[in-house]
Amino acid sequence: MPSRISAELAHLARLARDGGLDLSQVSLRVKADLLMSTPNPPAQDLAAFSEMAVALIPGIDDATAIILARKLAGWRHAPRPVLDALRARGGDVLTTLLRHGLPLSPDEVETLAETGDLQIAAALAGRADLTATTTLMLVELGDRTTDLSLIANMATPMPRGALDLLIARSRDDASYAQGLLARTELSNADLTPLFLEAGSERRLAMLDSLAALDSLGPSERRQPVSRDLFTGWLAMAGDDQDSAFGAIAAHLGAGSALSAAMASDRSRDLAALALIAAGATVEDATRFLIRLGDDAAHSVDRIFGLVALMRSVKPSIAYRAVMQIAGGPSHTAQRKGQHQPAMDPSGTAARVGPARTESHPALSDILDKIGMRREQG
Repeated sequence: MPSRISAELAHLARLARDGGLDLSQVSLRVKADLLMSTPNPPAQDLAAFSEMAVALIPGIDDATAIILARKLAGWRHAPRPVLDALRARGGDVLTTLLRHGLPLSPDEVETLAETGDLQIAAALAGRADLTATTTLMLVELGDRTTDLSLIANMATPMPRGALDLLIARSRDDASYAQGLLARTELSNADLTPLFLEAGSERRLAMLDSLAALDSLGPSERRQPVSRDLFTGWLAMAGDDQDSAFGAIAAHLGAGSALSAAMASDRSRDLAALALIAAGATVEDATRFLIRLGDDAAHSVDRIFGLVALMRSVKPSIAYRAVMQIAGGPSHTAQRKGQHQPAMDPSGTAARVGPARTESHPALSDILDKIGMRREQG
């Protein structure tokens, strides 16, 4: 007999001798352990155990019922009448059965999810047999424990509706974001709203995914920010950051969500992307970020990191990323199918702004002036 079972039987025997345990409960647990220690228990032994257990389970204490539920839930030889008797007790006994693999049909799982019981929901969330419908039903309950269990359960299907809800909640809880980013079956494009929480390699993959989407359905060209308007943003950057972020968000057609997201992102990655999305040059955007005067502005490494990010992305891709990060629509308006010859003067009025001149200071000049240029080795 296995040492674990021997030790447990010895413990039960001591409790029984001391009068601290009902012998009917002892015999039930002992019989269960003996059967489970047998690779292929005889049918007559299973039938005898089933008859005894169904008779005793309604009267045993919760602790014993929970122990039996944990042992028998996933055992392939467990008699169905015994599992049904344990399930009928409900409460912690039922949730223990659910957590430990009680065989259920898809309809039974969905029926349990429909109850709205948060203990049952949390127990279901860790199962490997959930359907997409069940996952969505559980996410719609809005329970953090259930959500995080679903996210951590890699066997759980993640339908679009459930993913959208979880991503929305991730904006207030970093645990959601890290768990979702760990799920390898979710596409980088779907996870772009979590860009700020992702690592550098994942960010590049997200931008590449957005670029691929843009190549399939190019977005309509947006008018770049005018010189006068950008000058106003630059003036606000040093005195009223919130107003500056609000002005950028308004220019992009976004609301307060983007403005608030830029203000709370201390890395300034989102502000950098928003400036590129608005059509600012990398040099002008860098001036704006430095003008903010915050921790990022005073870090040479951070500024060069922001410059690298801005140089790696086109305005249309930056716009897609910014809107998703801020919780806006995941796509931009499609480009109208109107052909304009590249050298046709008649199309000038419809083109995007005047050509950029060389009169604006280069990035190196900006960094030189503020004493932030890297030392050359």
